[in-house]
Amino acid sequence: MKNNKKIGILIVAYNAVNTLTKVLDRIPQKVYEEIDEIAVFDDSSKDNTYMITLGYKQVRNAKKLNIYFNEKNLGYGGNQKKGFKYFIDKGFDAVVLLHGDGQYAPEILDNMYNPIIEGSADVVLGSRMMKKFGGALKGGMPLYKFIGNKILSTYQNIRLNMNLTEFHSGYRAYSTEGLKKINLDNCSDDFHFDTQIIIKANHNNLRITEVPIPTYYGDEICYVNGMKYARNIFHTTNEYIKTVNGRIKSDVYSEFYTAYPLKLYPYSSHSIVIKKLNSKKNQRILDVGCGDGLFANYISDDNHKVGVDFIPRSENIDKSFKEYYRYDLNDGLPEEIKQKEKFDYVLLLDIVEHLLDQDKIIDDAASVLKPDGRIILSLPNIANIYVRLNLLIGRFPYADKGILDRTHLHFYTLKIIKELVKKHNLEIEKINVSPIPVIEVLPGFFKNYPGRFLNLVLYVKALIMKRLFGYQFILTLKKST
Repeated sequence: MKNNKKIGILIVAYNAVNTLTKVLDRIPQKVYEEIDEIAVFDDSSKDNTYMITLGYKQVRNAKKLNIYFNEKNLGYGGNQKKGFKYFIDKGFDAVVLLHGDGQYAPEILDNMYNPIIEGSADVVLGSRMMKKFGGALKGGMPLYKFIGNKILSTYQNIRLNMNLTEFHSGYRAYSTEGLKKINLDNCSDDFHFDTQIIIKANHNNLRITEVPIPTYYGDEICYVNGMKYARNIFHTTNEYIKTVNGRIKSDVYSEFYTAYPLKLYPYSSHSIVIKKLNSKKNQRILDVGCGDGLFANYISDDNHKVGVDFIPRSENIDKSFKEYYRYDLNDGLPEEIKQKEKFDYVLLLDIVEHLLDQDKIIDDAASVLKPDGRIILSLPNIANIYVRLNLLIGRFPYADKGILDRTHLHFYTLKIIKELVKKHNLEIEKINVSPIPVIEVLPGFFKNYPGRFLNLVLYVKALIMKRLFGYQFILTLKKST
């Protein structure tokens, strides 16, 4: 124990009969005194790894060493999951992942766990690409592996907006509090588990730091298929990006899936509303159907933001709003909101079309407005050219999002919207229109200049022919005089 923190060493091993005891011998005495347990998880080795390690424990009287044998091979990732759960359940504070094949240096174990024990990191990654120990090539990393490592790490840094020198070292340390925030159960049991856990740690805003480690390549057997591993890295990285952008719902990253992701490209409904709201300060803003508060994050904190939706409170909701109310919006707005101070803006963004009683929510929104307040209402245009062309060939392609979202209960043309507004004694102060969001489905490298130009062209078309090319109508409404 160090600084009143329990430290565990998780050694994953498979057919390591020739190397594991050497790894244990190399653990410094100072480290052995500071740590509380070394747990070896033998992943159903075909050799005598388990028996040799049991004998080592007896001969060396290694009281802090425990050995566990998996009756069934769980895979590299699966073995880690079992080990991490073991240390979490036992109330440890930090766990270091060490390999039983001797590829990573036990001599610097304290460099791995110290940042966690000192409270400066949640995840510590050992990097062979840092120069303190001479770098990867001088340590014997084959050139083809060095080049592959660099290509994969560069690609992942770009795609994930990170800045790591290496993603692919297996020498790591984690705080157990950090591990508790990561869903490990749906991660792969294969070798790219290591990448998935980094992606999830980064998504959950865990503090990730790198420390230099020496590189060692000996005569240990490598069980990693390089080409398969590279394909899996590209696939799982893209799978994450598509999931957080709402394009797919990956099993691995399902907890990050957002059915209605933010649309922040130029002329989108969200960018139009954000620009309008951030042009003023000290406004009382009610976000109806606020979700997890992703949109509210982009509204200046100089305003008093109030959210209402049916989902439970979350950490992000608490960060985004001064007040939050959990309520079924099919019943309108909660009485608590109606009794509060009135609002400068009530946002009805991408919500009215999902509710059973659209009239109730619009009436309630108007009732909580200040006399000079405004409702900002966004609704999809069912008369868009995409829908018209599909109807022409006898199709009505429901989808998980968009104009033909299968959860929409109401459909709108501009004429229907104007009639709806008039029915509720409201006046249209301004109508904005967003273009068909082709930019959302373009590959990443096309989203910048080609995508933005195409988006501009579609926006100009939408301005000229709102009813035909408009994707969403964004209306600023005021009470009728």
